[in-house]
Amino acid sequence: MKMFIQLAALWKKEWLAFARDRHGLAALFIMPAIFILIMSLALADSLSGQREPSLAYAVLDLDGTPVSHALDSLLSSVDLLSKSAPPTSEEGARLRVRDGELAFAVVIPQGFARSIGTNQTPELRFLTDPTIPGMVRNGFRQYVEAAATRVWLTHVLERLGQSMMLPELRQVTERIGRPEIAIETVSNHHNGAAVLPSSAQQNVPAWLIFSMFFVVIPISAVFIGERQHGTLQRLRAQRVSFGLVLVGKFAPFVLINQIQAVVMVAIGRWFVPLCGGEALALPGNVAALTALSMLSLAVSVAAVGWALFIASLAHSNEQATVLGGISNILMGAIGGIMVPRFMMPAEMQAWTHLSPMDWALKGFHQVMLRQGNIADVLPAICALVCFGLVALAVAAFLNRRAIST
Repeated sequence: MKMFIQLAALWKKEWLAFARDRHGLAALFIMPAIFILIMSLALADSLSGQREPSLAYAVLDLDGTPVSHALDSLLSSVDLLSKSAPPTSEEGARLRVRDGELAFAVVIPQGFARSIGTNQTPELRFLTDPTIPGMVRNGFRQYVEAAATRVWLTHVLERLGQSMMLPELRQVTERIGRPEIAIETVSNHHNGAAVLPSSAQQNVPAWLIFSMFFVVIPISAVFIGERQHGTLQRLRAQRVSFGLVLVGKFAPFVLINQIQAVVMVAIGRWFVPLCGGEALALPGNVAALTALSMLSLAVSVAAVGWALFIASLAHSNEQATVLGGISNILMGAIGGIMVPRFMMPAEMQAWTHLSPMDWALKGFHQVMLRQGNIADVLPAICALVCFGLVALAVAAFLNRRAIST
């Protein structure tokens, strides 16, 4: 019972200290709100017009004929895309596209060559990742259509050269006038609903994650102030364990982060459209919203743990501001916060995995763009929680050593 009374007193102390920290309030609420508004409006059109030179595609040839081989070879001449190894099956192609390994997959079905020159319509299945910008997606689809039409015409003309009978020439000429090749565009979601990305879906989660990690400013201000004024020593003299002190700081700021998340999502959902931008689209099912809530909580654990680690390293508010600010900017820069990951060169994309902000952003996009569920974001949640707990353990070690000396 005594421990709960002490914990309640510590929580009250943290709330009072945070309420008096105007700079911390501005860093956690005003700064990200301005970023979300400005970046969502400024990048409303640019995300759909960017080219990505490192996007990968694959061709699954189920027909295995010279005609399908010719189409596969013709698609290999695309300069802006890199060709990946073909999947083993159509289901494998869908899984690779859904997991983000492939941007596109072109499936050439059985009977593709046999249907050319008949009343049947040769159908290609064109699988796309919904996170790919619309201009890139439509451009590659048009290229596939053009390549298929070229192969179709070449095959028809070859057959024409084998037989110069006039009636057949007339029939083939009529068919050449308007080739019909149906291409099915499939967005790979769990429920089949296509949700295309927008600037709001990039910027709201990105700057929300970035602002959550700026909890380092108010935590450092409170923590270093208590250390300088002897508050931590007095708590230790009253036999309040340092672990309880950390829990007393941890829980209130995790709650503050969750309030911050709700406010930022509300700004993206309702305030950005009032200023002429696109509204943030949220999933409508309970499972997806639960996954987003768990992911937001995991980001808070990582952010608060990192903040306590920085506060334990720094000896003054100035040092904490510099260390926290620079580390957050670096994590944001390589984690796809400031520049979307798909716009980075391939070499730099390999570095994004080092940033916990990248783990969080991928999780948000998995739910918001690909209709993922808790199982899909569980690896990101576990990674973020482990990151926060490791940072918290190091912070506890540093402070115990400082107090003992």
